Amino acid sequence: MNGILARAVGAALGVVLSVGGAAALAQTYPSKPVRIVVPFAPGGVGDISARVLAQKLTETLGQQVLVDNRPSAGGIVASEIVAKAEPDGHTLLLLTNGHAVSASLFKQLPYDAVNDFAPISSLGFFDMVVLVNGDSKIGTLGELIAAAKASPGKLNLGTINPGGTQHLAAELFKSMAGIDVLIVPFKATPAVITALKGNEIHAAVEFITPVMAQIKAGGLKPLAVTPNRRFSGLPEVPTVAEAGVPGYEASSWNGVAAPAKTPKQILDRLNKEVNAAVGSPEVKERLHGLGVEARASTPERFRELLVSDIAKWKDVIERAKIERR
Repeated sequence: MNGILARAVGAALGVVLSVGGAAALAQTYPSKPVRIVVPFAPGGVGDISARVLAQKLTETLGQQVLVDNRPSAGGIVASEIVAKAEPDGHTLLLLTNGHAVSASLFKQLPYDAVNDFAPISSLGFFDMVVLVNGDSKIGTLGELIAAAKASPGKLNLGTINPGGTQHLAAELFKSMAGIDVLIVPFKATPAVITALKGNEIHAAVEFITPVMAQIKAGGLKPLAVTPNRRFSGLPEVPTVAEAGVPGYEASSWNGVAAPAKTPKQILDRLNKEVNAAVGSPEVKERLHGLGVEARASTPERFRELLVSDIAKWKDVIERAKIERR
């Protein structure tokens, strides 16, 4: 009996010490520079978004927040670094919807896509657009769908590489619209635009930011945007759901996560600081200039987004018979 009591007291003391240690850690956090590991090369929208956030967090956390670029296929290198990092809040991940895609696109990952991370908050959402050449006779998404149904297998829809967000958004559109089109992948956005303007493809799905200038100049014609609400920069352009494919929604996003087992007190502090940063006028303005809608969240909502996108893109990958890597 005394042995049982001793074990019980020991276990209770361990819990108290653990909680006390976590509380003390949270009070001194951060005790050194904080690193945000970014799965992209410098200069892209995702990288710039992380740098905008890092600059603001440096002001509020009292320690320098640095961006560490670790580009790789599917963001695997960056994700693995953070999954295996010390869970003390000093190593964070720019978690993106590419992380959700990789969960189904790759046969094996060196981490658990959900359980090895502690979501903190979303940061921003990126809209995509279905568009045609500026001189195309197709003027609406309904006309594109009608043309595809009138000539099954004859229309080409351009995107970037298989497994990319634009490619999967195109596959989802093809499936939900019930059309037979050939999706043609290119290595990068400039090649998609060149093919579209050269009439090598009939339409394309691309992020709005790199095509906005040509849309404004009339060189490219937007038919519909892919999220569930209109894009403020193109308010006259309907969503895909409004334009004839009810229930369609696809967007890209990013946010911040920490290694699993990071103390709740630290996660709460980071969530508070990220929400304040994302809600600040200067951050909103800078992200809007990149075509990004600044939107923070609770850790719970961010986890729900990750889990739901893993399921959605898994279904798209399987339906499109995209070969797993």
